[in-house]
Amino acid sequence: MKSLVAYFSLAFGLTWLAWLPYILSETGLDVLPIRFPEVLGSSQTLGLLPGAYLGPITAAFVVTAVVDGRPGLRRWAARLVRWRVPVRWYGLVLLSVPVVGVLSTLPLSTSVSAPSLGTLLAVPVVLVLQFLTTGVSEEPGWRDFAQPRLQDRFGPLLGSLILGPLWGLWHLPLFFSEWAGWPDVNWWMAVEFVGSAVLLSIVMTWLFNRTGESLPVVMLFHANINTLFSLVWPELFPNLDAFSDSLHALAIGSGACALILLATTRGRLGYRRRSCSDGASQNGSKTGDPDTTTARSAGMRG
Repeated sequence: MKSLVAYFSLAFGLTWLAWLPYILSETGLDVLPIRFPEVLGSSQTLGLLPGAYLGPITAAFVVTAVVDGRPGLRRWAARLVRWRVPVRWYGLVLLSVPVVGVLSTLPLSTSVSAPSLGTLLAVPVVLVLQFLTTGVSEEPGWRDFAQPRLQDRFGPLLGSLILGPLWGLWHLPLFFSEWAGWPDVNWWMAVEFVGSAVLLSIVMTWLFNRTGESLPVVMLFHANINTLFSLVWPELFPNLDAFSDSLHALAIGSGACALILLATTRGRLGYRRRSCSDGASQNGSKTGDPDTTTARSAGMRG
């Protein structure tokens, strides 16, 4: 438990400290007379990315190194490159996100516009960028470090209900910046975002467990959600607000998926308890095929 407290404290502290200049700049609260230059079309590239990389992934690396040493770092890193899972999981991640995203928005707007050819051609590029930024900076911490320890200790559902709010609250300073459209932000947006993070965390727990703890699949899932709502969704639904209404759609979609998964798995979310706490799984399936086993044996926990 101490390792989890240390991880979350470090993840929040490093990120929020690094984000402080951006939040106080002209793109945020306008306290400091500074403006971050636009790189790749946005000031967030230099204003937010350094803090994102300094948070979850750095905290996971440091705490794992201190607590588990080199063997723990090898186990932690092994999940980062666990690409060899059945192809159907990549297909599911790539196709289900846009389908659910569109269906969950229909209650808000029955009018759907076709995205431009340029937008469609940009999807693979943005997806790769999101994978290398959001996916790499966040998921080695939230899902690779925290999720296994939480679900080993509290079970998959309660572990997700603990991780989800913390994951959502980590983003809280961003609501005071142009990331959320500051100053046109209200408290309910932050509440809805954290609630969606809880629901989405349940879905990602299931995906993590059912793919044999494959971080690349989870990172691709996270990156695909960001790509959909930041690039394609505003053109599909031009009559809706790009931030507040997309939060509604995310809450609807992730909530429906979470309820279905909880019902069909009876709350197990694809998890099989390890024989050793805080660490060890089975060395079974080489491909991580969930039909044979969702966990690996001895020593796959960081």
